[in-house]
Amino acid sequence: MTSVIYSLWIVGRNGGLLFSKDIPGQKDSSTLGIDFNDKLRLASSWFGMCGISSQLSPQPLSPSSSGGIHVLKADTFDLHSYQTLTGTTFMMVTSPNYRNAASVLKDTVYKLYCDYVLKNPFYEADQVIKSSLFDQKIVESLSRYSIGASGVAAPLAA
Repeated sequence: MTSVIYSLWIVGRNGGLLFSKDIPGQKDSSTLGIDFNDKLRLASSWFGMCGISSQLSPQPLSPSSSGGIHVLKADTFDLHSYQTLTGTTFMMVTSPNYRNAASVLKDTVYKLYCDYVLKNPFYEADQVIKSSLFDQKIVESLSRYSIGASGVAAPLAA
């Protein structure tokens, strides 16, 4: 069974939506039906819930742990998140039971963010991301990810 990534959102350390991208070419991406205002509400709500849940954790968090909620599972989608130590949160909407989303967020999306956004001398923290090169690289990278029979995320062959 093949799983797909539908959408990627980046939320700043104050809960504002900095970047939102629906991944084109996914056969079910149009059925999500999430308009921009709903994305803003969901991103800020998720940010707040993650912050509260990290404070309510019954187990002490290690300094390297981002704490909070990492995945929300629903019948028709999964919402995965990765929060950096600086407070920036990366959120990815996938088909149900998408495995290794955490590694895709950390190893692919976060690296692209560092390379194409943070290294941009004109970018300031918590500013809306308007980099066409970052946008292009995100679409190229995420549209190629799939889950094979082994359950491990790997890029599809071109």
